[in-house]
Amino acid sequence: MTSELYPEATHDLSRTRRELAPGAAAAFSDFGKAVFADGALSTKTKNIIAVAVAHVTQCPYCIRGHTRAALREGASHQELMEAIWVAAEMRAGAAFAHSIIAISEMGEVAAATNGHPQHAPATGEHHGHSV
Repeated sequence: MTSELYPEATHDLSRTRRELAPGAAAAFSDFGKAVFADGALSTKTKNIIAVAVAHVTQCPYCIRGHTRAALREGASHQELMEAIWVAAEMRAGAAFAHSIIAISEMGEVAAATNGHPQHAPATGEHHGHSV
């Protein structure tokens, strides 16, 4: 057992993953090759986008792999950092934008209770789901 949260992506682990589901592994590999091929966007640009997305999805393997791929394609450190800042703004922006949901809910609860504060329902409602 490793003491790290994410084990190193070794050739042995990658081979085992392919062996356990060869069809899916081949399809995923082909999909990745098609997605990152030059097209309307260059491979460099696609990898810069991938670095930003990997920061939002918080995948350390994707961050490492796509950072290296972007650098191989000629991306500068500044381009990568700007993309990461875009990802950070989008992640924070999503929390800001979704605050409208909480504010709307506050208004609905206040209207239903004639402005009296209400505690969490006893029904077990949690994270938008009734249990």
